[in-house]
Amino acid sequence: MTPYLQALAAGAMVGAVYALLRVRSPAPPLYGLIGLAGMLLGHALMGALL
Repeated sequence: MTPYLQALAAGAMVGAVYALLRVRSPAPPLYGLIGLAGMLLGHALMGALL
């Protein structure tokens, strides 16, 4: 569980820096969320199969 919390913390810190610097995200939010969900689902499936 620790790697997930570390990844969440890193993402939150990068998001905070982006917000402070007013940097636009390179991907539309919906596509980014769908991509993240796909990565998590793929990781879970690979973990279940191996």
